[in-house]
Amino acid sequence: MSEFWLISAPGEKTCQQTWDTMMAATTRNNNLSTNHKFNIPDLKVGTLDVLVGLSDELAKLDSFVEGVVKKVAQYMADVLEDSRDKVQENLLANGVDLVTYITRFQWDMAKYPIKQSLKNISEIISKQVSQIDNDLKSRASAYNNLKGNLQNLERKNAGSLLTRSLADIVKKEDFVLDSEYLITQLVVLFLPAAEHLPFLSSSLLFEDNDSGLFGVTLFRKAIDDFKHKARENKFTVRDFQYNEEEMKADKEEMTRLSTDKKKQFGPLVRWLKVNFSEAFIAWIHIKALRVFVESVLRYGLPVNFQAMLLQPSKKTMKKLREVLNDLNSNCCSLAHTNVTCSHIVVQQEYYPYVYYKIDCNLLEFKV
Repeated sequence: MSEFWLISAPGEKTCQQTWDTMMAATTRNNNLSTNHKFNIPDLKVGTLDVLVGLSDELAKLDSFVEGVVKKVAQYMADVLEDSRDKVQENLLANGVDLVTYITRFQWDMAKYPIKQSLKNISEIISKQVSQIDNDLKSRASAYNNLKGNLQNLERKNAGSLLTRSLADIVKKEDFVLDSEYLITQLVVLFLPAAEHLPFLSSSLLFEDNDSGLFGVTLFRKAIDDFKHKARENKFTVRDFQYNEEEMKADKEEMTRLSTDKKKQFGPLVRWLKVNFSEAFIAWIHIKALRVFVESVLRYGLPVNFQAMLLQPSKKTMKKLREVLNDLNSNCCSLAHTNVTCSHIVVQQEYYPYVYYKIDCNLLEFKV
């Protein structure tokens, strides 16, 4: 299961005691979840007023960054097309799979220096992920336009003889060209009606499972009568004039688009891999910031809490929630200020401990 619960509980005499209590209640006695310590460094606290405002901003940023992570992941799946089974192996964070990254999470001091204020760190992440989002939009637009143009040409070269391009089917010698009196018309007949073609000067140029394409040579002055006769017999006359230059240009355009798509594919996939990793890492750092801020607001100062990552199974979720509620039923009484109490009351998904869900299933399909 790819769902994790990122929680924190107030430290007892030591944070290790809090961890041991949690392990005894959820793992050793009843195997409700697989637990990992979630290491958050000593961040700058600031004032409680700033923390309350930052809490709301981080909630919005969390939602935005998660959305960008999912967009990059989904576009990776779209770009890989027939290789969708390989998508998951390309969705890595810092070179490892997502579960490994979050269960072994270490704060990236180089990207997000802890000497900076919490506000500044959140702004660094916001700016970074906004740039990824903007770049994704422009790259996706360019690649989608190229892909769409190529698909349109491919559709023209496939399908029914009534509508498809004939550039790869007919040849110059199939037509009477530059004649003052004669002209060649192309007729599509559904099989087996083609066996009874009423035109003498005709030749089969191509056939598929359903129909045949015939070239019929006739006098120019008889074109109207010919088309009328075709309608009576439920034959379709293709509106087609042989133009070697136009057909050559269409073939060259398809070759160019196909070549351009192949050239862009590799760099685009590499960009998606790199920036998925960057966005996912940023997202987990946002989760860490939220746990830190909410823990200070809820449990008070000095900073003393243990952050933990729990991986429940579907069968144990309800029981695990009950155990966590019992273990942390007195957490609210630990709040040190009225600011803290008023803050936690308005939380939409309230539990007597800090809680955030992390779902690593980021795609709309199962790979």
